[in-house]
Amino acid sequence: MADISIEQIRHSMAHIMAEAVTGMIPGTKVAIGPSIENGFYYDFDLPRPLLEEDLEEISSRMKDIIKGNFSFTKTVVSRKEAENLFSDEKYKLELLKAIPLNEDVSLYTQGNFTDLCRGPHVESTSQLNAGSFKLLSIAGAYWRGKETNPMLTRIYGTAWKNPKELRLYLKQREEMEKRDHRKLGKALDLYSTHEEAGPGLIYWHPKGARIRLAIEDYWRDVHYKNGYELLYTPHVGKAWLWETSGHLGFYNESMYSPMEVDENDYFIKPMNCPFHIMIYKTNIRSYRELPLRWAELGTVYRYEKSGALHGLLRVRGFTQDDAHIICTPSQVEDEILEVLRFSLDMWKSFGFSDVKAYLSTRPEKCVGSEEAWARATSSLQKAIEAEGLSYETDEGGGAFYGPKIDLKIRDAIGREWQMTTVQFDFNLPERFDMNFVDSDGKEKRPYMIHRALLGSIERFFGVLIEHYAGAFPVWLSPVQVRIIPVAEAFNEYGENLLKQIRQKGVRVEIDKSDNRMNAKIRNAQKEKIPYMLIVGEKEAETSTVSLRLRTGEQENGLAVGKFIDDTLQKINDKVLI
Repeated sequence: MADISIEQIRHSMAHIMAEAVTGMIPGTKVAIGPSIENGFYYDFDLPRPLLEEDLEEISSRMKDIIKGNFSFTKTVVSRKEAENLFSDEKYKLELLKAIPLNEDVSLYTQGNFTDLCRGPHVESTSQLNAGSFKLLSIAGAYWRGKETNPMLTRIYGTAWKNPKELRLYLKQREEMEKRDHRKLGKALDLYSTHEEAGPGLIYWHPKGARIRLAIEDYWRDVHYKNGYELLYTPHVGKAWLWETSGHLGFYNESMYSPMEVDENDYFIKPMNCPFHIMIYKTNIRSYRELPLRWAELGTVYRYEKSGALHGLLRVRGFTQDDAHIICTPSQVEDEILEVLRFSLDMWKSFGFSDVKAYLSTRPEKCVGSEEAWARATSSLQKAIEAEGLSYETDEGGGAFYGPKIDLKIRDAIGREWQMTTVQFDFNLPERFDMNFVDSDGKEKRPYMIHRALLGSIERFFGVLIEHYAGAFPVWLSPVQVRIIPVAEAFNEYGENLLKQIRQKGVRVEIDKSDNRMNAKIRNAQKEKIPYMLIVGEKEAETSTVSLRLRTGEQENGLAVGKFIDDTLQKINDKVLI
């Protein structure tokens, strides 16, 4: 198995699944079936709805095919021959139309199934392990991802080299389901979405808003400390702005339709950058003013297909932690190094220390001189190496307007998330004719760097929920302390504690319900509240508390003042417990 790639295994499994489905349900039309990260899928046009219980029979048929030791045979035919072969398969015929008339077509056959395919596959089904795959779910998918096309049935599966790898993946998947931010967001009353009011738009509930405020307060504080100034810009702009920036030409499909105001078209903003440039152009800028570091928590709106929306991770309205650095060429290297250092410090504060960089370099078609690209790319690479980060280089993978660094973080269960982006832009300074007066008295073009550390507040919040499984560090917890009187007689002492602790800026509540003490503790643990203060007769007499952690540890007879001081210290130090 060492010489067989995981992609070959998964692609072959997709074909085997298609053979099983077409054999099980006559009249099935097949669409496409690629390998994907962690598995594979295949799209089908079925004569009847597919049920979850059908997956068991499909799996059984797949195992029989694997044990049948069928070879995967490649055949090359003309397009006309392929059209004759797939005359009853409308989706395959549509795919064939994209192949030039004079180009041969590659087919793969195993058992009773032939597919239009470039491969590669394993040589025989005997090279696959019948115990190393599992069918996971059924979903709807539009043909070619277009909402105007037919809705197909998609079956997802996962496949690995051996049963042990499958077990490890399924265990991780189980953990992923427990940490699903959509489930935890509802269970912990953090946020909601409302299809009837507009899909892909986030409603922040009081507890979610408390966490967001803590994130944003920290974000603003560290930005000021790192030499940034904060901006606020409009939510809409005239069409001229987006024509000049190029968004209407290159990004129109992701923008919302214009609204007419005073006989002019206005667009709701998909990005903040043009607004920051307008502020830059309000004055003649001198080299002495640079670098300018301008940041904004700017809410933007982008059209995403409804099928792509996913909780907090893929939305239509979100707040970017956006910033732009406008500097001279000689300042670039130092600025990039500072951005990278700043980013890594911020990720550590939120509990992410496993970070990897990806450097994307100059593509064939691009704007900006070779010299500018070389200087920018060198600055990015030197910054990565200076911070000792492991990194990969994507040669030619940069945007047409500049090279970039993407930082990916690894969460508590080993998943990688792409978050921070540091992107050079040689395009917008040209389009908006940005200049500064240099020391020689001549006007020159500044360098512009787009920079988002968290990416967006919404997506980052989703990642944060899943990383901590909803049990946030005390500095981020929406409720940091829950006071639990053991009986109604001690509510008054609890209320006095509430006022005392709240006055110090700690987020605190009291449970004065009629529930028994154990039920109150269970509720607080279910809500993942870090600290429970249990108070009864002894605590009231001695002005102390019994501190219980959500982990179950307990400390009795703790002086109130000491608890407050210790808690404030943990909050201020951003302790990750």
